[in-house]
Amino acid sequence: MLALPRVMGHRGAAALAPENTLASIRRAAATGVSWVEFDVMLTSDSVPILFHDDKLERTTGRKGLMAETPCAVVCTLEAGAWFGAEFAGEPVPTLEAALALVRELGLRANVEIKPTPGRERETAAAVVEVVERCWPAAAPPPLISSFKRDCLAVVQDRAPALPRGLLALRLPRDWISAARALECSTLHVAGRWLTAKRVARIKAAGYGLATFTINDVTQARKLLDWGVECIITDSPDVMVSALS
Repeated sequence: MLALPRVMGHRGAAALAPENTLASIRRAAATGVSWVEFDVMLTSDSVPILFHDDKLERTTGRKGLMAETPCAVVCTLEAGAWFGAEFAGEPVPTLEAALALVRELGLRANVEIKPTPGRERETAAAVVEVVERCWPAAAPPPLISSFKRDCLAVVQDRAPALPRGLLALRLPRDWISAARALECSTLHVAGRWLTAKRVARIKAAGYGLATFTINDVTQARKLLDWGVECIITDSPDVMVSALS
């Protein structure tokens, strides 16, 4: 079973820097976490980049859809000023650039495949290609996670050695059969849907368990007491300090 960290930064460190940017990954590393999570989707010309929304506007100010915008345009967009003046000029990074920084900082990565509708298999295949090309074979591999089972199935088929995590807002009825079929190492479940009994069932089935997005220390402690292994948080600085 994959050993998960006690605390993992969400979208880098989303409370400390603009989400899904290199600056956010650096801020996460500065808090002392050993793992970061970030979202990956495709540009119109099939380049995997770090981004969460189908629409560009919330974090870049540009109208339009990610799936209709080429990488040459996406990588020139302003992705930091919305968060704070000190981050003005921060670009939308490619997955390749993010993985290079993760390695430079000595971190582990949880790569969440977040495809735009209809591009599930294409996005997963592109992520696998970049990971296999850019990540050193001798280093512990990234964890590949997704809400979309088609994405995980592509990873399972093309790169079975990459550990996989099944995401769910709430635990689906078929979670055991789905996790087994996809040969997942971990389950990632929204904290508000977890109970002590559900945590015990997941642990008894042999899966590592991460929960998101937990920004309250009291809630984090309760979840850890139940047996959750990993708290995914926007505020890794707070969690590392409180839970160390």
